[in-house]
Amino acid sequence: MVLLAVMQANAAVLDVDANCAAVDAAAGRAAAAGARLLLTPELFPVGYAPLRLRAELDPATLPSIRTALAEIARRNGIALVYSLPAVTPAGAWLITATLVDQNGEELLSYAKVHLFGPEERQAFVPAAASPGVVDFLGVRTSLVICYDVEFPEAVRAAAVRGAELLLVPTALAEGFDAVPQVLIRARALENHLTVAYANHSGTEDGCDFLGGSVIAAPDGGLLAEAGTGAELLFAELPEPGAAGHEVAYLDDLRPELYRSWGS
Repeated sequence: MVLLAVMQANAAVLDVDANCAAVDAAAGRAAAAGARLLLTPELFPVGYAPLRLRAELDPATLPSIRTALAEIARRNGIALVYSLPAVTPAGAWLITATLVDQNGEELLSYAKVHLFGPEERQAFVPAAASPGVVDFLGVRTSLVICYDVEFPEAVRAAAVRGAELLLVPTALAEGFDAVPQVLIRARALENHLTVAYANHSGTEDGCDFLGGSVIAAPDGGLLAEAGTGAELLFAELPEPGAAGHEVAYLDDLRPELYRSWGS
């Protein structure tokens, strides 16, 4: 069995040292508890403040932040998912997530396809690539980011590629309780996979975050859920095929028919 840890915490906007120290502390606690992977929230190392990030964050610092996060994984002997901005050669800013293994080696990266709200759309551009899937400790693992998981198409794209675990860094504000309590559980059930959803807590740059991070099982049940404050969640990943297959949603898909319906 693989023990998964989900970090819910309050970041300090543009205080990279403090935020990385918080990730390091969570990684140490998670590893000491036997976890093999730590999932952290969307843009946590720099804080969630799209317009301030675009105006004040020097892109030249991003490689060193990535190096520091990889070193946190290596030093604590735990795989890590972190989320940071990335800047393309053409100068476009993206929101990304990266999975590194316990040696700090990158296994998977993903760029956010669905941007939420005017500030994200002003600061970043939407990506277009589908979620990738990699083998992690014998578990087929994929990534999406925050608002992406609210679109069934994004999660289904990972599922039809064989994903058994979907890792979702998020930055969800207060007032959207249905996302972790309804949508995340539905995505897990309809795609026969485990979904881990890591949110911020507290207030950052005027945004009040919900907290409410969850780990949902392939049968739609909750393996773990957080309150509103800082918290470290743990759950054992279900064995592939152990639950959630009573209805063969993936086997019974009719994609050719759906295409004929139009979008």
